[in-house]
This record gives sequence, structure tokens and C-alpha cells, in this order.
Amino acid sequence: MNSKILEGRLKEIAYRNVAMTNSLPKKKISNIIEGQLLRSTFSAAANYRAACKGISAKSFTSKLSIAFEEADETLFWLEVILELKLIPEKKLTLLIKEATELSSILASSRKTMQQKQNEPQIKSNLKS
Repeated sequence: MNSKILEGRLKEIAYRNVAMTNSLPKKKISNIIEGQLLRSTFSAAANYRAACKGISAKSFTSKLSIAFEEADETLFWLEVILELKLIPEKKLTLLIKEATELSSILASSRKTMQQKQNEPQIKSNLKS
């Protein structure tokens, strides 16, 4: 998957979360969850976009790490909505599946970048 497709998926889940939060019951807890969920989901998309514009591998990895953490937090809030039964499970299943996939993709990408950044150090250590 290329970076533009991943960026599009992250933006799309953010938009889908906006629509989903409009279905939350009008409760104090819903307001708290809605704010946290929308902040994390849009932050994941924005940080991934920033990562792709990074001027160095270190900058890319740093922003990618933030995007992963925010995507994982998005998944957390979706699970909370499900566990508190604020929205029927059938309306959350696809969102949770997508959030899980995106979080996994970002985690894997971050791990790959960290390994690439450490390779030169390993090679130079082996020569010594």
C-alpha cells in the first residue's frame, strides 16, 4: 500500500467517526468520548501526513510513532463505545476493524523504519 492510500484511509476513518459520533446518546460520557475519539482519529491522520513530508528518516519515524499511538487510541475509544453499549455493535464492527488494521499497519511501518535506522549502526559495529 502506498502512502497516499494510507493517508486516504486515515482521513476516511476520521470522517466516518464524525458521522458515527452523531449517533451517540446525549450523555455526559458521550461528550467526553466524542471529543477524545475525534481528537485521536484526526491526529492520527494529520501526523501520518506530516510523517510523509518529513525531512529526515528520524522525523518520519517520530511522526509515524505519534500517528500509531493516536490510531491505537482511536481503537481504544471505539472499544469503549462498544463496551458501554452506546452504539449497537453492528454499527461499530467495520470501524473497529478498520481502526485495528490501520493501527497494525502503522505499527509495522514504525518497526520497519526503526530497524532501518539501526542497520548502519549494527553493520558498523560488526566491522569493529
